[in-house]
Amino acid sequence: MPDGRAVTEYTLDNGLGLRLSAINLGGIVTALHVPDRQGRSVNVVLGLPSLADYLKPHPHFGTIVGRYANRIAAGRFTLDGVAHQLGLNDGVNSLHGGATGFGKRYWEIVPVPGEFALELRYTSADGEEGYPGEVRLAVRYTLSATANTWRIDYRATTDRPTVLNLSHHDYFNLAGSGSVMDHVLTLPASRYCPVDDTLIPLGLAEVTGTPFDFRTPTRIGERIRDSHEQLVRAQGYDHNWVIDRSTGAGLALAARLTHEASGRVMEVHTSEPGVQFYSGNFLDGSLRGSAGVPLARGDGLCLETQHFPDAPNQPEFPSTVLRPGEVFASTTEHRFGAD
Repeated sequence: MPDGRAVTEYTLDNGLGLRLSAINLGGIVTALHVPDRQGRSVNVVLGLPSLADYLKPHPHFGTIVGRYANRIAAGRFTLDGVAHQLGLNDGVNSLHGGATGFGKRYWEIVPVPGEFALELRYTSADGEEGYPGEVRLAVRYTLSATANTWRIDYRATTDRPTVLNLSHHDYFNLAGSGSVMDHVLTLPASRYCPVDDTLIPLGLAEVTGTPFDFRTPTRIGERIRDSHEQLVRAQGYDHNWVIDRSTGAGLALAARLTHEASGRVMEVHTSEPGVQFYSGNFLDGSLRGSAGVPLARGDGLCLETQHFPDAPNQPEFPSTVLRPGEVFASTTEHRFGAD
């Protein structure tokens, strides 16, 4: 890196066809190889050719996102009567922790003995990007030894009251290349967050009768160009869905994505209450992927498990406040298979 710190790419391989590579910068997952119905593995996440490319501006390819995943309106929130102003990096709003969020920070990576796992560690200083409190983080990537499952476990503590919302920003393409408009998506969610012109939530709305109803398997390209105001506003899908969760803790199904030609299937299970489905609307061909091919609109999609956008300013949403003595804990699993 420019400051002389070395970046290492670590690779986990569970011997069943699932192989994940990650680097210190941003905890970025640079590649994720998954087998198809014939057992042939391809990389199913978008990435960039070199470290130099990752050091330049890019749309969060494969990064850990925080301190606050998604948007905070005007970059402002009040906590315990104290107003906090964050850096603005998405027009008038703060997005994914600001201009130098967790995806641009240097993480210590420690292999976990006896497991197909890596632990990433980072300490976010009090005042970083305007957020209060020093936050100590540990994020673990684990591949199952018995199934093609990639598990992410997040843990964090703070020395002052703060807000925290962590997620992972992978762009998936189960074909390995081309458009994801032929992928079929299921989201077990009866409600979603409609947004204003700057993509800040306007509360909650029912999906019934709208292009946002993915409760039955639906091809992504089927309705994405409908004239629905929300699709026009976001130039496609870039919204938070509220997962239909039965009572109790544990992991719930957040999304199921399939690609018929290869047979690849990905199920996302999470402890989080929401999932942001982003259809790659702002990929414009200006960046070349790890294979050297320009990345165009719809060449990848994100399924970011999370608490809701702008929750610090919307008290009806689940709280994202973390206080001293508490432990932030969150888990998401990506379960891969083949039909």
